[in-house]
Amino acid sequence: MKLKNRWLIALSAVAIHLSIGSAYAYSVFQNPLASQLGWETTQVALAFTIAIFFLGVSAAFFGPFVEKKGPRKAALLAAVLFSTGLVGAGVAVSMESLALFLLFYGAVGGMGLGLGYISPVSTLVKWFPDRRGLATGMAVFGFGAGALIASPVAAQLIESVGIASTFFILGATFFILMVSGALYIAKPPVDWKPKTMLEKEEKQTQPVKEDLAQLTAKEAVKTKRFWMLWVMMFINISVGIMLISVASPMAQEKVGMTAIAAASMVGIMGLFNGGGRILWASASDYIGRARVYTIFFSIQLVAFLILPTISNVLLFQALIFIVISIYGGGFASLPAFIGDLFGTKELGAIHGLLLTSWSMAGVVGPMVVSFVREATNSYNLTFYIFAGLLVCAFVTSIYMTKNIKEVKKEKELRVIETKLA
Repeated sequence: MKLKNRWLIALSAVAIHLSIGSAYAYSVFQNPLASQLGWETTQVALAFTIAIFFLGVSAAFFGPFVEKKGPRKAALLAAVLFSTGLVGAGVAVSMESLALFLLFYGAVGGMGLGLGYISPVSTLVKWFPDRRGLATGMAVFGFGAGALIASPVAAQLIESVGIASTFFILGATFFILMVSGALYIAKPPVDWKPKTMLEKEEKQTQPVKEDLAQLTAKEAVKTKRFWMLWVMMFINISVGIMLISVASPMAQEKVGMTAIAAASMVGIMGLFNGGGRILWASASDYIGRARVYTIFFSIQLVAFLILPTISNVLLFQALIFIVISIYGGGFASLPAFIGDLFGTKELGAIHGLLLTSWSMAGVVGPMVVSFVREATNSYNLTFYIFAGLLVCAFVTSIYMTKNIKEVKKEKELRVIETKLA
């Protein structure tokens, strides 16, 4: 059987992630839904919250399914669920049923999001043992950048054909795109390595990095480093998703940007969200995953301590863009980090379990900022609250580095003992 091209595998993963990444364009639907159907803004926003919640829960639930059935079947099922969610949302809009809309867009579509997110990633890590960060960064870039394509397209469609038909068209389009990607994706042969990597190993030009362990999902959950990584992801996602949820009104209130300028800033945030995924994940291949996360929390902490005092528009935007690039970078570096810490035996299942942090953060981040804004009539206290969380994340990342060194030392001692025996 002819070996598949790993770069085409990566392209297939991007096609899947671009499709499900359109979920980040949901804000385009909010005003039209509220004005046309008379639904409350909070009710319309609830659909997105439910979708993100189901993303994390289904990623954890479907993790073993991805490992057992393989990436192709998992991605095909994701295509069915995600597209059904969009088409069902169109039916719900036609029937003016909020309950149906929450069920299809939120629950069914959310399950498609979760399964579609994890399906290609674990496979990519296996195809790129030499450049894990770059590979997963490329795929997850699609998720971050999906809104850039979907937002203007959906806005144009809503104006020309209406909300319900827009959901139908997007559902059909993304189904074709996701199925096209799913049909090419496959696992590499067991222990496969690219030619360049094998040559380096033969010449011993540089030490080959070994995974810390090869663990199942059940074994991984029992380790300290799994829960440290969960906490780090929860805080990183909470920080980013909090900013995404209020970026436009915050920019208008804090630094006096116009509604149009703030909308442009939100669009540029999508570029940094996507670009940060490739940049930071690629950097992690060279400076190490644990070190990258420590850098993340150091930069974000400084930014959040400065932001309450800022009135300059350009400086405000620069700091927001940096934080959002880190938000994306955290997602993109995660699968490679999982491979380093737990191996690739059940990477998809472990990745799914860790994405429950996204479910929690998707609720906590926007809720905290909304509550603080209503209670204090300002966003400033929010920055200090999240700065406190970032201190916790920074300390956790230091302990993670320490734990990795301890596990490596134990591993080396066991090797020595085995040789002596």
